[in-house]
Amino acid sequence: MRDAAGALANAGAVQLSLTLPDATTTTVTVAPTSTGTYIYDYPTVQAGRHAVRWIATGINAGAYTDVFDVREASPPAILSLADAKKHLNKTDIADDDEVRTWNEATTRAVEWFVGPVVPRAVTEIHDRVWAHQLALLQTPVLTLTSLAAVRTGGTSYTVAEFDVDQATGIVSRLDGGRVSGPLRITYTAGRRIIPASITSAARIILQHLWRTQQGPGRPQMGTGDFDVSEPIPGLGYAIPNRALQLLDPDQLPPGVA
Repeated sequence: MRDAAGALANAGAVQLSLTLPDATTTTVTVAPTSTGTYIYDYPTVQAGRHAVRWIATGINAGAYTDVFDVREASPPAILSLADAKKHLNKTDIADDDEVRTWNEATTRAVEWFVGPVVPRAVTEIHDRVWAHQLALLQTPVLTLTSLAAVRTGGTSYTVAEFDVDQATGIVSRLDGGRVSGPLRITYTAGRRIIPASITSAARIILQHLWRTQQGPGRPQMGTGDFDVSEPIPGLGYAIPNRALQLLDPDQLPPGVA
């Protein structure tokens, strides 16, 4: 906080208000750590976007707003931080946060082509009322967790009553009967063993994303085959053709083999 002359100065009172991702708020009164300087350490309890508002009242009144994001406890990443840094020839910790960010972007790009790689819980509503089979939307499927009725009085099922085709996500009753919905289906999608083609493609994409975002004055990666596809609809950016060859050769542009 500063006074009218621009010098550091205490306010009459300072409050910090945080709006959490679930829209709940936390407000605390903060005392200065030194003249005009206010610091508050907040142990986060939720992943997602947080809004921050500092409000000073009384003498030297003012306000300041900002935001910050909290990652999931286990953010989805195909490559470990150590593996990603090794591939980028990074040996110090200065760029660790940036490497994590691009590593997560790489994971999204890979999963756009091959479906979930990092195991995660998925919940879907299936509104077909009378069917022999249901098709889960994210594959491969690792385990089926629950099939619960959405409506009061509806029929819920036990997992033991069903067969799941892990590759296609097709769910069928073992007795051949029909399934009554709508149902809220919970399952785990992803891969327990990640094939080398996927991890290799992830390394190529990570190196490409890191290389293309380097600005003037920043060290460049070595040269290599970074010819890229056209921007991928639904993904928003192009990735190296070498990665496409590993993930989905059918996506290669005409004339590229």
